[in-house]
Amino acid sequence: MPNHTLAIASAVLYSLFSYTTFATPMVANQAPSDAKIVSAENVDWGYLNPLRGDKSPGAANLWGDRTKDTATGMLVRFKKGFFSPPHIHNITYRGIVINGLLHNDDPTAARMWMPTGSYWTQPAGEDHITAADGESNLIYLEIDRGPYLVKPSNQAFNNGEAPINLHANNLVWQPYGAGKRAFLWGNTSKGEINGSLIKLPAGFAGQLISSAQEFRAVVITGQLGLVDSHLVDGNNAKVSHANKVKSLAPGSYFGAEQSNNYQLHSAHETILYIRTDGHLMLNTSN
Repeated sequence: MPNHTLAIASAVLYSLFSYTTFATPMVANQAPSDAKIVSAENVDWGYLNPLRGDKSPGAANLWGDRTKDTATGMLVRFKKGFFSPPHIHNITYRGIVINGLLHNDDPTAARMWMPTGSYWTQPAGEDHITAADGESNLIYLEIDRGPYLVKPSNQAFNNGEAPINLHANNLVWQPYGAGKRAFLWGNTSKGEINGSLIKLPAGFAGQLISSAQEFRAVVITGQLGLVDSHLVDGNNAKVSHANKVKSLAPGSYFGAEQSNNYQLHSAHETILYIRTDGHLMLNTSN
């Protein structure tokens, strides 16, 4: 089944599941527990498909563990000209392009190169190929359960899901507090997991306030300044002093499993992917 671009569907889903955000006074950092940050330059790279060795894309967990039966978010990098053989996966995954040009579709489909900010889903069991054509190619890949496995096409099956290819030019951006939001998947009712892109304007300074029990954010574009006295680094060590400013490049991650406030700065327009099960408020300090 070929993938389809779904800009209209994205807008409809947004209207069905979106919630109202509003400005609130700036408050002191209220983080009750440590959040975790992982800088893109400090991730531990391995292979997405270890059986193929250096012919496989590189992979690095940001959260979770792709080898276990658990939800996971990871970075995947491809060399220019990468072209996979037809294959399937045992589980459904989501992909967001951070850098480069990616194609993911049926083996016979015409190439549709997806640039930075594009989003796609790959249903479990569906035969497909993946290709990359940028000088460097990096994506964020997310699964709701694992392990993440690659299997031959002769084991293909229909799990009832339909694939999506959403080119960055067809994202539907809606006003969202002090920024903009493009809904991607899920249900935004409190307690339900969902995923969105959040766009911070150039010169943004303010707070992202989360009431979630699961909050995970990945920098897709731009450069994010994160200020939080409760942050820990990738080794779970406390950041050296209160109000430490951490500069996060595309591919970096921060998140927590309790409600938290994040003080954010962006000199240039910055896009975050956020997976959460709670409501968010995005306020400026101006």
